[in-house]
Amino acid sequence: MNQIEQLKSWIKESKKIVFFGGAGISTESGIPDFRSVDGLYNQKYDRSPEEILSHSFYMRHPDEFFRFYRDKMLYLDAKPNKGHLALAKLEEMGKLTAVVTQNIDGLHQKAGNKVVYELHGSVLRNYCQRCGKFYSAQDIQKSQGIPTCECGGRIKPDVVLYEESLDQKTMEGAIRAIKEADMLIVGGTSLAVYPAAGLIHYYQGSHLVLINKTATPMDSRADLCIQDSFGDVMSQAIF
Repeated sequence: MNQIEQLKSWIKESKKIVFFGGAGISTESGIPDFRSVDGLYNQKYDRSPEEILSHSFYMRHPDEFFRFYRDKMLYLDAKPNKGHLALAKLEEMGKLTAVVTQNIDGLHQKAGNKVVYELHGSVLRNYCQRCGKFYSAQDIQKSQGIPTCECGGRIKPDVVLYEESLDQKTMEGAIRAIKEADMLIVGGTSLAVYPAAGLIHYYQGSHLVLINKTATPMDSRADLCIQDSFGDVMSQAIF
């Protein structure tokens, strides 16, 4: 049995599948990965993206933070790719119980997934730090300089910056879903970013599947390891 046939067979017999994914899922929608060869980490900036996207930098240099953020973090025209659509189909079939994602682009919801734990937040949600008023990603994109609420407060994207903690409720929901899963599909992630990558250790089910273009530290633990495009693999397995 080849790898795709094996994946199909396990999907068919599973009742509680959870998907855990990272930036490699969205690169096929044209959103660059931080750590890939052509990703943000390898482009030329005065400071590293890791420094600019930190809480302390946001507090000290908000004007520079938002200039970078508008330029490099907002891909509002991006559309779900075949990987996203395959996961939405899995949920529609009653097989997929949750998506746990490190991505902040909202593409899983745009594809149709209902139960999505966004570990690192979302660019689609923005709130005034003084009065709590909601603002859309388009509001941030259209704003000039430091986006400011009508009350005078600064508007902050609901994304988890470096040095900030992950949301406790989101983490608890993700851990619960992974613990209860009988199959865990991990895709498009190098499993290098903690604490998010550590969630996989909560999995106790039968089939751990890793789909990524490059090797990960968890490959030896996986029951099935496919080094290929997530979208290609999942669309063959589902459609």
